[in-house]
Amino acid sequence: MTFKLTYSTMFNPPEEMHSNFEAALAEVRAGLGATHAMYIDGKEVSARQTSENRSPVDQRLILGHFPVGEAADVDRAVVAAKRAVPAWRLTPHEERLRLVRRAAALIEERVYQIGAALALEVGKNRMESLGEAQETADFFTGYAAEFERNQGYDLALPDDPLEDYRSHNRTVLKPHGVWGVIVPFNFPLALGGGPLAAALVTGNTVVLKGATDTPWAGRLLADCVRDAGFPDGVFNYVMGPGSVVGEALINHPDLAGVTFTGSHEVGMHLYRIMGGGAYPRPCITEMGGKNACIVTAQGDLDRAVAGIVRSAFGLTGQKCSALSRVYVDESVADELLERIVEATRAVPVGDPMQRDISMGPVVNESAVRNFEKYCAELEDKGGRILVGGERMTEGDFAHGNFVACTVAEAPVDHPLFLEEMFVPILMVGRVKDVREGVALSNQSSLGLTGGCYGDDEEVQYFLDNIEAGVLYVNRPQGATTGAWPGYQAFGGWKGSGSTGKAIGSYYYLPLYLREQSHTVVE
Repeated sequence: MTFKLTYSTMFNPPEEMHSNFEAALAEVRAGLGATHAMYIDGKEVSARQTSENRSPVDQRLILGHFPVGEAADVDRAVVAAKRAVPAWRLTPHEERLRLVRRAAALIEERVYQIGAALALEVGKNRMESLGEAQETADFFTGYAAEFERNQGYDLALPDDPLEDYRSHNRTVLKPHGVWGVIVPFNFPLALGGGPLAAALVTGNTVVLKGATDTPWAGRLLADCVRDAGFPDGVFNYVMGPGSVVGEALINHPDLAGVTFTGSHEVGMHLYRIMGGGAYPRPCITEMGGKNACIVTAQGDLDRAVAGIVRSAFGLTGQKCSALSRVYVDESVADELLERIVEATRAVPVGDPMQRDISMGPVVNESAVRNFEKYCAELEDKGGRILVGGERMTEGDFAHGNFVACTVAEAPVDHPLFLEEMFVPILMVGRVKDVREGVALSNQSSLGLTGGCYGDDEEVQYFLDNIEAGVLYVNRPQGATTGAWPGYQAFGGWKGSGSTGKAIGSYYYLPLYLREQSHTVVE
């Protein structure tokens, strides 16, 4: 892809990108309905049962048939991965990096086909789908470069000052062993591929568990890794419900570490299991957000409206970085609300494969029910819906999981200001100043992303006091969204993450390694 695609640049792509996507979409559609397999120890592995995967855009559309894995499949994958650990760990860095970069090249070669599949399976618009595919390739190349830049995390230290002896001291970071990666439905490629690349680069072997709602994306990622030529057992892909396959993975005695992206509830469950065995095992979690944006009286409202709407309704509000709440200075609240409502009414909702559509469906019927429940709770507890609030069922929406972009004003003590909803509902509350906005933002137990539109003094107060890991200031491209490998790292504070380090950052790879100190005396 010659155009430098990021979540900041996707709004005005070249025409070639559209034509390439449409050609790939036709190709992908022609192959729908196939039966897929897991990938374990270098072999395609079926299961006793399969399930139909239908598109959230149109439930009549069968994307494929996917295996429903069992605990025995997980055991087979972990055993294979453990068997591959010694040879992979000792594989020269140059060879490991070559294979990782080859996988990245294959993802990029297939970026349009993968993007088309993501649009069908997840319901992302075409630019977000292509963005996720390209981002995944960038994770692979970025982590390879970072490992190389740090010379494999092998550092010579000063020798001991011993008379008549010569010592050699080193500190070395070494892999843990078998690493599990548990994938969310909303970014099944990037948030599967990013941790996968990190684990492989650092010398771990991997068992990747695909998301139940979006197993196809994981399978397409597995194809790229398989075709890159990794040795048997180094990479394995399993599918099935979290209650069976996920639990079997995290409870497996030979699992050395895990990366999880998903809800706070499930993430904490995993964290307790990983810390509760014979010894603590590393657990890297990203566990959602209740992201706030503060708009002051001095803020640029043009920028604010653009950034707010893009972050609230991108991917139908189903991003852990999605903007969920706005705290606006009461002196400009009426104007901002009027402009947000106007911009929200203009958001094109529909088939995300179409070039002019910004927002597609939510992922499943359960998400629709949650949307309806939250809309009822808004109006029951003092809020008022200004636009949206309904399921969309007429015409082209009849067979998909479509809901309207929704904006509500509510008292700042409304309980939904503190609950992660994961649907396209934006709540707006009035505050006196940036200090009150920051205080209310920090009431959430989650601390993933945050945004602010204000003057220099207000922005500095925001940066000094907000409790979140990813911050955006005066940004029209997105008030709380837009992380990209090499540009903005992505990781949360408090209940949004377990490590204090961010995916895509300079500090991420050491999370997959453990330190060993060497002193050798001649």
